[in-house]
Formats: sequence, C-alpha cells, structure tokens
Amino acid sequence: MSVRLLYLFMGRSQASKDAEIMVLRHEVMVLRRQVARPQPDWADRAILAAFSRLLPAALRGSRLVIPGTLLAWHRRLIARKWTYPSRAGRPRTGQEGRDLVLRLAGENPAWGYRRVHGELVRLGHSVSEAAVRRILRACGYRPAPRGLDTSWRTFLRVQAEGLLACDFFTVDTIFLRRLYVLFVMEVATRRVHILGVTRYPDGAWTAQQARNLLMDVGERIGSSRFLIRDCDTKFTAAFDAVFAIEGVRVVESPPQTPRANCYAERRTLGTDDP
Repeated sequence: MSVRLLYLFMGRSQASKDAEIMVLRHEVMVLRRQVARPQPDWADRAILAAFSRLLPAALRGSRLVIPGTLLAWHRRLIARKWTYPSRAGRPRTGQEGRDLVLRLAGENPAWGYRRVHGELVRLGHSVSEAAVRRILRACGYRPAPRGLDTSWRTFLRVQAEGLLACDFFTVDTIFLRRLYVLFVMEVATRRVHILGVTRYPDGAWTAQQARNLLMDVGERIGSSRFLIRDCDTKFTAAFDAVFAIEGVRVVESPPQTPRANCYAERRTLGTDDP
C-alpha cells in the first residue's frame, strides 16, 4: 500500500501523467460505445455538477455531463419543489344549457353574445359569457354588429403609445430559493425596466421601487397615461398613488384574466411578442 502511494504522489513525471490521462480518455470513449445510457444517482450528479464548471469551455461539450444536462437537472429540481395540486376547472355546460343558448340565438337574430348571456342570467341559469360565446361561435353565430368598438383589445392598441404594464416574474436559484422580480414595460417600445429583486416582496417594497422608477425615467413619465397591473395584494394604494401624482392612471385587471395584461404576462412566461 505504501509503495502504491509513493508511486502515485512522488515517482511520476509530467509526461507519464499526460500519457495516463490520454489512455484514460480513450478507455472512456471505448466504454461509452459499449454501455447503455448511464443512470447517475444524486451523489454522482452533485460531484459532476461541481467539477464540470472547472473544465475549460472547449472540453465541456464532450463530457458525460454537458451544460444542457446540468440545466435539465436544475429544472427537474424546481419542478419537484414547486409542484402544486391539480385544480379542477369549471364544469362543462350541460346539453340542456347548450340547447337553450342556441334557441335564444335562433329566435332572436339581432341579439349578440352579451344579450344572450344576459337573458340566461335573468332566467336563473349560471353560465359564463365566455361559454355562451364559445357555444355560439362553434355553431356559426357571429356577434351583433356595433358602431363603436370599445373592446379591451382596441383600448390596448389605441393607447399603446402611453401605456405601461407591470408584473412580477420569478427566478429559482441553484439552491431552490425563489426570487421575485418586479418589472415595468413600455408597451409601445417593449422596453423593460427591472425595478428590483427580492425574496420577500411586500407593499412598502413595491411602492419604493415605483418611486425609484420615476426618478430614473424623469420627465419621460409624462408621456405615459395608463399603467396596467393585476390585483396582487403587493400593489397597494401607496403604489398607485406614486403614479397618480404624475398623472398616470392605474388600471387594475380583473381576477384570473391574464389576457387583460397580456404584454406583461407574456414576459413572465418568457415568450416573445407576436
């Protein structure tokens, strides 16, 4: 045993070490062609993840664990930690309700989706406006003509030059600690302002980040007319007051309607604009 230790630590030249490394590399290449896909356990993954960052960039792509493998392991850890119980959606509209929707639309051709939905509510039926619209569209019924388009989509398109959108998105660290990032987007230019990052956001912190934004943009805030945000409790009255002083009206989107704040929501999901 002692002779082996002396051989490993003292009696070897640099040339012999280089030759042994070359032989070991070739042996690994031969074994890779013969064995199936390896199944490392958590200890193997921890060691490979820790030491792979010490390798030169040119060698990382040919190793057993490449950077893409490390990112995949990290995504699996996040998925296991932040697994929420499945929630049942709204119940489907029964056949009797569908028949009644189609009957009202057929007997009253001038009625639109909203009018049909309103009459159903007056009759005591619990059905959403979106369900009525979906049923009628599937059967070829078009909405009633309107002289003035006052839809939310039109509002976003017309007011894009003076529109701001804000929201939070999350980032999970390697130690599975969740960070909350507050941002504001200028919808016309898609310019994103990162206001702050914290683990524990609250109303006071959010309001202070809004004040910091106004200090950074200066007089350019005067060109903004509306700020869209969701109904998160972290957006308090103090947050709204910061923008109201500058003449920016805060518009709160309805609960569970991500499309109302579509520009910010697309950023939280990491997708590009259409």
